Amino acid sequence: MRYVKLPKEKVCEFLERLKSMGTLYGPKKISEKFYDFREIGDVKEVEFEYNRTITPPRKYFFPERETVFTFDTVNVEIHETMPEGKPIILFGVHACDIVGLRIMDSRFIDDLPDPYYQIRRENGIIIGLSCLPDEYCFCSVRRTDFVDAGFDLFLHLLPDGYLVRVGTVTGHKLIENSPEYFEEISSEDKDNFAKFETKRRSMFTVQGNWDDMRYRLELHLDHPMYMRESDKCLGCGNCTLTCPTCRCYEVKDLPTLDGTGGERIRFWDSCQFRSHGLVAGGHNFRPTKKDRFLNRYQCKNAYCETTTTSYCVGCGRCTYFCPADIQFKENLLEVYGTGGGA
Repeated sequence: MRYVKLPKEKVCEFLERLKSMGTLYGPKKISEKFYDFREIGDVKEVEFEYNRTITPPRKYFFPERETVFTFDTVNVEIHETMPEGKPIILFGVHACDIVGLRIMDSRFIDDLPDPYYQIRRENGIIIGLSCLPDEYCFCSVRRTDFVDAGFDLFLHLLPDGYLVRVGTVTGHKLIENSPEYFEEISSEDKDNFAKFETKRRSMFTVQGNWDDMRYRLELHLDHPMYMRESDKCLGCGNCTLTCPTCRCYEVKDLPTLDGTGGERIRFWDSCQFRSHGLVAGGHNFRPTKKDRFLNRYQCKNAYCETTTTSYCVGCGRCTYFCPADIQFKENLLEVYGTGGGA
């Protein structure tokens, strides 16, 4: 892997260079408390020190709502609506969210290729950014706090800039085509990188790993936590809509008023909605809120073979943005400690 340094005074110039290559998206402060990935107009709007965004970066490759095709019932024609394939530069993605994108890839490219997702992904450039955890983060026990794949460039904070890891051929080209922004790293830079990593790891409130979490949960499906916490749940779906790896969607046909045509759309769905488990004949295979609540805990802690991690990347969004204050990490710890300690 190649390493270079991006000095602090060159950061804005480099971002301007990225803007000239396509549509640049990055973390922006949108209120006193919240951040989100948004299109970047002024590069000075980019926030480098943030913990999490409201929506995950998957939205740029798997939109909240999209038209799959339009149909003409008069001429009996279908017109597929494919993405334009414009370059998407996503800057400032944390390690856990990069793993989240790799998990999405495993379902939408590796498993059953989805052309809409794949076109956007192939035209995407991912630039990662280091971060320090807060009390909601538990990516360390998920083994998603440091990545060695899934990015083109990854920027690690130094006192006077960023140590840059180059992850792909595209990343190498970015460096080679913009040599004026980068320089060789020094022994001091290496030491500062090591110090930052040591500090980062020491800040997590949970240590070790949760590789066996799936099995602990399966052994305690009757744990009282599920009933207690599902009683609090509003069924709003916030936890799944903010999750970097949730991929459930609904499909609907929307005809025009005169019946001569229409469009087929797909949009994000949530396993926490009662309608999600409703099938033909009126049967619901997850009829109660507890059923849906338990399913989410089992789903998020299942094993993704492609990334060798769970489907939960430990970003903390589901807790941070939960209006009912349901503590996902603490609930997992409660069950994990049953009959053996955490």
